[in-house]
Amino acid sequence: MADLRSGVAGGDARPAVVLIGPPAAGKSRVGKRLGRILDAPFIDTDREIAAEHGAISDIFATQGEPAFRALEAAAVADALAHDGAVVSLGGGAVMTPSVAQSLAGLPVVLLTITAEAAAERLDPETRPLVRDGIDAWVTLVDSRMPTYTALAAATWDTSSRPIDHIAAEIAEWVRASATSAGES
Repeated sequence: MADLRSGVAGGDARPAVVLIGPPAAGKSRVGKRLGRILDAPFIDTDREIAAEHGAISDIFATQGEPAFRALEAAAVADALAHDGAVVSLGGGAVMTPSVAQSLAGLPVVLLTITAEAAAERLDPETRPLVRDGIDAWVTLVDSRMPTYTALAAATWDTSSRPIDHIAAEIAEWVRASATSAGES
């Protein structure tokens, strides 16, 4: 099997894969399963932030979105330094220019979801940018989609297929990508 950590000049740390996408696309669920399949650590930057600084909704309420985005950029930088990890980014992380730039050349997977499927998964209490419901989600995702697609090397839709199947397919893609990188 190819070493999922190889391929960066100078031997720098490199995640096995980075998951991006809109809120409720399943980045955390897919990422956990993908980490198990690849026998790799799983890092969810939103969970890392919450563990260190408290609930994201509280950070938004008390400190504002700019403060949260600064914490998020730091969490992403830390996560990307974990060699061979499966990294899941919060939905808005890639809108911070330094975060988007840090993903250049990395194996980035975009997880997508339809508005109908997202409406079933969204909890407005824990997602401050979609407190106004699915219409707010649609507007948010529409504004972010060009950045998501520009950064992604591959895309999977999570609207209705089993998460285990999606994770297995992404693992195959990661392994094939690592093999290709080792051959070049």
